[in-house]
Amino acid sequence: MKVFIAGASGVLGRRLVRQFVARGHSSIGQVRSAKAESAVREAGGEPRHADLFDAESLAKAADGCDTVIHAATAIPTKQKTTPADWAMNDHIRRKGTRCLTEAAAKIGAKTYIQQSITWVARPIDQSAFDESSPVVPEPAIQSAIDAEAIAREAESAEGFTVSILRGGFFYDSESAHTRMIAGALRKRQMPIIGGGEAMWAIIHTDDAASAYVAAAEKPRSGVWHIVDNELVEVRAFLKEFAARLGAPTPRRVPIWLARWLAGEQAVAYFTKSTRTTNARFRQDFGWTPRYHTYRLGLDQILTSWNAEAARLATA
Repeated sequence: MKVFIAGASGVLGRRLVRQFVARGHSSIGQVRSAKAESAVREAGGEPRHADLFDAESLAKAADGCDTVIHAATAIPTKQKTTPADWAMNDHIRRKGTRCLTEAAAKIGAKTYIQQSITWVARPIDQSAFDESSPVVPEPAIQSAIDAEAIAREAESAEGFTVSILRGGFFYDSESAHTRMIAGALRKRQMPIIGGGEAMWAIIHTDDAASAYVAAAEKPRSGVWHIVDNELVEVRAFLKEFAARLGAPTPRRVPIWLARWLAGEQAVAYFTKSTRTTNARFRQDFGWTPRYHTYRLGLDQILTSWNAEAARLATA
């Protein structure tokens, strides 16, 4: 199989390149800079320059590939964000998806895989939901809903297989968000908001990548939720992470104060439950996450960071 990956130099993209290559497939990574080109080569892939917002450019770069994957994002790393901070990520979801599906059609790709998020279908009452639940529109996630619709429209028009993989909250040793949470926990600046009883469905990025590989190797149309095997309470996750770091136990702050300090979107992230499972994906693809609970994922992260610190200390 020959795979074209948009966003190949990102945290998820590099893992996709490595895992596809490890499985004996060819990985072509879309890049726009020398730094990205180096990252894709280091991961074992072949970098090709292309503009995500230019279908012709993408088609030229993806020529010869039978599978096209949209793994590009521009998630802001600020602790307090505004809608303007999300504008590029929204653009990537909307125009990027349109251009990438057009390119997939131009090259005659057989399979297209779209990255999405589980909480597009989170009920207003935060009850349990699955892949058959209706999407629940809200401004902060509308671009993800639109991207899914664009991908489905392309499937109907062009006839290639479209798999939509809705990921839970990603975490890993490299991502800016995981490092930001760790840094804030060390400084006791990452509080438990309200009661901290919201339930998260999360996924280690290594496992997210392995899910994409599984979907590409067994193409079929549909929507799947990509999360680990166990929901985790926000307060349990933050306390456990702090303990692993040797950081103080997180303090609690009321929701009204957190809204003032961090903004509405950050508060929603830490106080809304996302109660879903990976049951359908496991059944359909025979996939099992390596880090099937957050505890194993945190073990991996701390092991990686400790090894990194040891290397720097002896450099």
